[in-house]
Amino acid sequence: MDSRRAVTALAALAQESRLAAFRLLVTAGSAGMNAGAIADALGTPAPSLSFHLKELTHAGLIEGHSQGRNVIYRANYESMQTLIDFLLENCCAAEKCGRASSVAEM
Repeated sequence: MDSRRAVTALAALAQESRLAAFRLLVTAGSAGMNAGAIADALGTPAPSLSFHLKELTHAGLIEGHSQGRNVIYRANYESMQTLIDFLLENCCAAEKCGRASSVAEM
C-alpha cells in the first residue's frame, strides 16, 4: 500500500457515520448487509448513508455486490489488513517492542 491509498482509507474512516458503517459491516461478516439494514441499524437517512457507503467503497474498505434488487455491502478484509500492515510496517524499528513480530505472525 502506498501513502496515498492509506490517506484515502484513513480519511474515509475519519467520519463518525462512515466509521460506524464500516464497523457494522465488519461485524456482519461475509454475509454483509443491504443498505436498508445498515440505515436501520445506524439510524442514518438513506441519502446520507448512500454518500457514506460511496466514500467507503471509493477508499476500498467495503465492496457492494448486486443481489437481485439489493446491493449487499461487505467489509473488504484484505484491504483493511493491508492498511493495518502499512500502519505497523515500521513498528518499533528503533527498539524491540515485540509488536513487529506479533504482526508478522498474523
